[in-house]
Amino acid sequence: MDTRSIYKTQTKEFRSQWIAFISDLQNQICMALEDADGKAKFIEEEWQRNPDGKGGGGRTRVIANGKVFEKGGVNTSVVYGKVTAKMRRGLQLEGAKWFACGLSLVLHPFNPFVPTVHSNYRYFELYDRDDNVCDRWFGGGTDLTPYYLFDEDAILFHRTYQNTCDKFDEKFYPLFKKNADDYFVNVHRSNERRGIGGIFFDRRKPDEKQDLDFWFNFCKACGHAFVDSYLPIVEKRKNTSFSDENKRWQEIRRGRYVEFNLIHDKGTLFGLKTNGRTESILMSLPPTVRFEYNDKPKAGTEENKLLQVCLEPKDWT
Repeated sequence: MDTRSIYKTQTKEFRSQWIAFISDLQNQICMALEDADGKAKFIEEEWQRNPDGKGGGGRTRVIANGKVFEKGGVNTSVVYGKVTAKMRRGLQLEGAKWFACGLSLVLHPFNPFVPTVHSNYRYFELYDRDDNVCDRWFGGGTDLTPYYLFDEDAILFHRTYQNTCDKFDEKFYPLFKKNADDYFVNVHRSNERRGIGGIFFDRRKPDEKQDLDFWFNFCKACGHAFVDSYLPIVEKRKNTSFSDENKRWQEIRRGRYVEFNLIHDKGTLFGLKTNGRTESILMSLPPTVRFEYNDKPKAGTEENKLLQVCLEPKDWT
């Protein structure tokens, strides 16, 4: 299937290569997740931003009610349009037209001992009125949201991305790890993190030292590291027995996830402000949550152990 014809995007060579990478990454990740679940399969829906087909579109894949994954999605999009006054004000964009292509995934496992995970890799271009590229950048990252903390899982996850980053620049992991710690924060809850972080980078622009191919290869390496960073944790924890109280705590923490995504997440805000597809954007929300008044875990419990790490980020490597 020709991805370029699906989205009707006039793309130059590099954009074509990026689109092909994103589509291939979606296929690889979905196959690995279906194998890990052992029951549920992804359902796919192709969509367009506008009824006339202009503006691009995407491919949404959703998995639900599996042995492992209660709800999740692995979505790709190739979208473009004119920079509106709303975008200039809300997203600080300067230019006449824009193009964006990326993959975004969120997985909410049924078992509270299997962590939720989020990953996103994207490429963005801005054009002047003569259709010349006037700005471009890459962004992305992967972060983990456990409900119960296992140090060996956190170490595996973070070391996988440390090793990936170190192949390109040893400064990347500590910088991008701090970015994640500082970004995935519910600042309205006394700077409580939604999880244990990972890596996060945004608006990384090619230059003479780190050119277009450098950032492309870096994003490819990080994207392909997802399976190695997450699925071993899934396999280790997916058959762990759990209680109603464990499930209740998972839903409390899922509530924090919802708060972050709806209040602070830039990707959610970008999608909604650029006439994105609401169903695909809000795919990231968990199926069941709890919002209980002033809920606080007791000192010394496993639930409180997790909360302390969310309040004070830890060096896992």
